Amino acid sequence: MPGCGPAEEAGLTAPANCRYLPVGHERGREVATRYLRLSDGGALPELEALSPYKAVVVIEQNVSAQWQTKVARWLADSGCRYMIAWGTNCGSWHDSVDHANLEKFGFAEIPDDDFIMTTWHDDEPLQEVFWFAKITAHHPTLDLANVLFLHIGSADRQREFEDLYRNA
Repeated sequence: MPGCGPAEEAGLTAPANCRYLPVGHERGREVATRYLRLSDGGALPELEALSPYKAVVVIEQNVSAQWQTKVARWLADSGCRYMIAWGTNCGSWHDSVDHANLEKFGFAEIPDDDFIMTTWHDDEPLQEVFWFAKITAHHPTLDLANVLFLHIGSADRQREFEDLYRNA
C-alpha cells in the first residue's frame, strides 16, 4: 500500500489513521485523510506531517473556552490552512482559529502561505459540509493534499466521515 502523500514523500512518518481515498474531483491527485476524535481537555497529537492541510472540524460536544483556544492554536501551529467548522458553536470555532492565526503573527500581516481560510456551516447538513470541503475549499496559494477530520465528540464516526468525503 502506498504511503500517505506528501508527508511520506518528504521522509516523514505517516500519521496514524492515514488512509487514501478515491480522488474524485481533486485535480487528479491522491488525498490523504486522517480522522481524529477528541474530547474536551484531550491531548493534542503531533500533526506537522500533514502540513499543510485542511481540517473539517465537527463539534458535537460543548468544550471549555480554554481548551477551544488551545485547539485553535494547535491547528494554526500544525499547518492547518483551511478550517471548515460544523456543529455546536461552530461560529465560535471559526473565530477562535482566525484569532489564533492573527496571534501567531503578532496581529500583523499574515504571509499568504500561512493564512488560514475559515468557514462555519451551522445551517447545513453534514453531507454538504463534506462536499464543500472536497469540492470548493481551496487555499489561494497552497495545494492542500491532506485532510484532517477533527471530531469533537464521544462516538467514533470515522467510517461515516470517510464515506461522506469519498462520496462528495
